[in-house]
Amino acid sequence: MIEWASGLVASGGLAGVFLLMVAENLFPPMPSEVIMPLAGFAAARGQMPLLGVILAGVAGSLVGNAFWYELARAYGAVRMRRVLDRFGRYVGLTPDIVLKAEAALRRNGPAAVCLARMMPGIRTGISIPAGLVALPRPVFYIWTALGTGLWTGGLATAGWALEDQFHLVEDWAGPIGLIFMAGVVGTIGWHIWKARRAG
Repeated sequence: MIEWASGLVASGGLAGVFLLMVAENLFPPMPSEVIMPLAGFAAARGQMPLLGVILAGVAGSLVGNAFWYELARAYGAVRMRRVLDRFGRYVGLTPDIVLKAEAALRRNGPAAVCLARMMPGIRTGISIPAGLVALPRPVFYIWTALGTGLWTGGLATAGWALEDQFHLVEDWAGPIGLIFMAGVVGTIGWHIWKARRAG
């Protein structure tokens, strides 16, 4: 299972890692917690360079987050809130979440952006309020790169370091993969159900 999944990631090369991480930040098909350790595992097998894996992961995350930040900044706070009021609940990005993130950004600025990159659930979500409050671009991109580098670098290095032990988890990797997929489907279904009830 691990060999097959890491081979799938490695088959796309560094460009594949980059594109998967872009997609993870646009509309998550697979979280970075899966992508980067598998890419690190492939690097340990000599299929890709570890440094290249980390840089591709960081670059992909930056591009994905830049999309939401620049969109929110260009679109403006008032119009973006109208969009979130109407459609945000379908992807779990409600106006309340954005308001809390905006408040955190005003209080903590760069630290909030950096730490958010290492927190599941708001990793990408923080980019929208950062754009809405017009956080300066150098601040946003520098601290996004720092937080993303720590997160993706840590995940890739963990996959690389555990290369010799990955055989120990093959027996339970299948069930965990099924649980993960069920969780994704369940989360999407829950958001749609909530949205329909609210509508």
